[in-house]
Amino acid sequence: PRRRPPPDAISPHLHPAAAGRRSRQLAARMAGENAAACAPEVDGHAPRDAASFDEETRALIAPDAGSLPAAPPSAVEANFARYFAADYLNPGHDQYVYRHPNGLCVVGLATAHVALKEEGGITAIDFNVGKTDRSEIKVTGKRKRNAQHLQENSALCKVCTKDKTFVVL
Repeated sequence: PRRRPPPDAISPHLHPAAAGRRSRQLAARMAGENAAACAPEVDGHAPRDAASFDEETRALIAPDAGSLPAAPPSAVEANFARYFAADYLNPGHDQYVYRHPNGLCVVGLATAHVALKEEGGITAIDFNVGKTDRSEIKVTGKRKRNAQHLQENSALCKVCTKDKTFVVL
């Protein structure tokens, strides 16, 4: 007598009684494999069930809403390194520098600068210092053609108040 193969080995095409149960089992197994195969990998690791995360990992993935800042960081805070340039030779002439990773620097007067403390505030800013008018410089292209190369003692502008003029270096 011939032995029958076990039911798992029977093809649904050959044995009509096993077709329904076997095809459901096969479909369920393939659906699970396809879901795992289609899920994106993160840092080379396959995704895990949410219940398998420990508390530390859960805290990193979903932080407490109370610990989040009330507002997102500003563009300056997010994109620029902030420096404070204290002028020890001329007290009260402090400046700040915001440096972007692409090399762009934004220079400004610190809040403690004497020009901001003067009566009436700042009345004018003159970029015509030295041989060239810095407001007329037009920088173009990826290589920043026509850019003005500055030294550490180069004057950027003159800040005018009612009574005084300050040269910003």
